Amino acid sequence: MRVGIIALLQESNTFIAGATTFAHFEADMLLEGEPVRARFDGAHHEVGGFFAGLAEEKIDAVPIFAARALPYGIVEAAAFDALLTRMSVAIDRAGAFDGLLVAPHGATVAANYPDADGEWLTRLRQRFGRAMPIIGTLDLHANVSPKMVAACDALIGYRTNPHLDQRARGIDAAKLMARTLRGEVKPTMAAAFPPLAVNIERQLSSEPPCKTLYDYADAMHQEPGVLSNSVILGFPYADVAEMGSSAIVVTDNDFAKAEALVTDLQKFWWDRREEFAGKMLTIEQALEQASKLEGPITLLDMGDNAGGGSPADGTELLFALHNRPDLLPAFVCLYDPEAVQQAKNVGVGASVRLRVGGKTDDQHGKPFEADFVVKGLYEGKFQETQPRHGGFLNFDQGPTAVVETPHGLSIMLTTKRMVPFSIKQLTSCGLDPSSFRILVAKGVHAPVAAYAPVSKHLIRVDTPGCTSADLARLTYHHRRRPMFPFERE
Repeated sequence: MRVGIIALLQESNTFIAGATTFAHFEADMLLEGEPVRARFDGAHHEVGGFFAGLAEEKIDAVPIFAARALPYGIVEAAAFDALLTRMSVAIDRAGAFDGLLVAPHGATVAANYPDADGEWLTRLRQRFGRAMPIIGTLDLHANVSPKMVAACDALIGYRTNPHLDQRARGIDAAKLMARTLRGEVKPTMAAAFPPLAVNIERQLSSEPPCKTLYDYADAMHQEPGVLSNSVILGFPYADVAEMGSSAIVVTDNDFAKAEALVTDLQKFWWDRREEFAGKMLTIEQALEQASKLEGPITLLDMGDNAGGGSPADGTELLFALHNRPDLLPAFVCLYDPEAVQQAKNVGVGASVRLRVGGKTDDQHGKPFEADFVVKGLYEGKFQETQPRHGGFLNFDQGPTAVVETPHGLSIMLTTKRMVPFSIKQLTSCGLDPSSFRILVAKGVHAPVAAYAPVSKHLIRVDTPGCTSADLARLTYHHRRRPMFPFERE
């Protein structure tokens, strides 16, 4: 038996002025055929899990197509059309296969298709008909649509945030595919869509309220005939009708049971909805709390969450730390290719006056201007071999400069936007995380796996920006109404 593998992964933030272009996919990942296997085989990623699970089941894996771009704005219509054309051509080249394992993100928005993942999954179903089993994985931050559910035999979501179980969920999907192809089970799926936007601050899966919810879902696996269930927290930074939470239950050929269980799961969740509202600290409150604690302390910059599509050049925390010498030395990373070039022009050891950050838009602070010493210049490439959020192995933030103020503010300047998913980002540039009182990571939960081992404390900070934890700062036009917490009842 042969099973095809397809992945199209991008998380679209509709509150960003910029768009995700075809060039963004080319720069990150755009692969067809065997290079997909070379990229993912052994990776801590769901596609790596597809390969591993199929190998265990003695089923031939057929790598077809894989595309990924970093979270950013809406995918341009021409880019999305080009991706689907590439995907279709790659399918033509792959030959015959018996099933499809698919990896959508679940929160991709295209200019021509707001439910972009639902669109490409539906096209696959239309092409292959109902006889071909299609089983997929979903990011925990998917905005699941009825269209996605209708297109697939089963969807299996990540169960951890930070996402450390991606490979395991890919293996689960592959093993379910094997059982399906052998005729042992017939996956039958039901989904529920509670009108609930879970605050990003409350989405840590290892602590209540999410842990309580996942424990309840886990108990359902003891029910006879239950093959899988998923609690999908949603992505609140997409102003689309599908935005919000969802739950999925997959049974062995028993839709009534799947529907009853997913309804029960939805009720359990809805009855506890108040627990999923944010409990946010202002910048001033966070710094005051940090001043009473022993370092290193990681401040999580929620409004400039690079993993949620932000520009990664927000300066609000940088300015605040500059005004708190008692909290120095501190580390901040900013996307600023212009400043990188200026640092390269003067060279290591030279002094230079720079305006850094705050250049992409007017949502994330103004540029920070100061005198700096250039401490180092680097290629900006590093590897992470441990399970970390996103399942990335190779990172490339482009030419990188590390500069420092006379007062102990160390700023890493990158040529490409980079998500803070690996502490190797610092150590590969000769920086010792333990030497800082404060580390700033532009994220909410995704950086925790990397930063918790080197931090005595983690503090989430309600900074302004396109990924603000305070959803009242964002203007929605297309979301469902009523929806908690916008409408409280």
